[in-house]
Amino acid sequence: MRRANLSFTVLIAAVPLLAAVDQPKTEERLRDATSLFQEIMTAPDRSIPQGLLSRASCVVLLPGLKKGAMIGGGKYGKGFAVCRAPEQGWGPPAAVRVEGGSFGFQLGFSSSDVVLLIMNERGMDRLMRSKFTIGGEATAALGPVGRDATAQTDAMMTAEILSWSRSHGVFAGVSLDGSTLRADIDGNEALYGKRFSTRDVLRGGAQPPAAAAALTDSLTKFSMRKAN
Repeated sequence: MRRANLSFTVLIAAVPLLAAVDQPKTEERLRDATSLFQEIMTAPDRSIPQGLLSRASCVVLLPGLKKGAMIGGGKYGKGFAVCRAPEQGWGPPAAVRVEGGSFGFQLGFSSSDVVLLIMNERGMDRLMRSKFTIGGEATAALGPVGRDATAQTDAMMTAEILSWSRSHGVFAGVSLDGSTLRADIDGNEALYGKRFSTRDVLRGGAQPPAAAAALTDSLTKFSMRKAN
């Protein structure tokens, strides 16, 4: 019995240490997400259209999603969602993860980066849930590429989500239909010290961590409007 109690005590004591180990990884992923956004938006004629970014309610950045998960239908990877806070510009990032579904023509690649724009309040409401299915619960369309490109189809005009992928230097619209986007509670705990849900972070007024400053600055720089 004494040995069992000792093992339990050691396990409990190790939990804060595990969270501390996760924090550097989560902050590194946040830096990767920032670099992804900056690189895409500064690429000549291959960026997300400025007009669409300025209309978007939220941005989801998923750096380095792996091929093996795509083919096997397992976990794709992790990233962050950032939404506009009324009268305050871009708010704090919420950790998210993507699972299941397929990336269409991207299946042959070993790794890809994914960017989603949440275009309206309906899409934003879905993002606040613990999870939702892209293309099922939320309408989605392939995002157009080019700084001056416009959404020319009815699907793009009414879509709740526009999606892009970058792999081997190629940046193009991509289908994520069937993929599930869900909260990454562990990632939020690593950033904020609390097991926040996506709604807690995006709607609950969480204080942005210092590690998020570069991403917020980049989003503000490339958006023509700062708030709804």
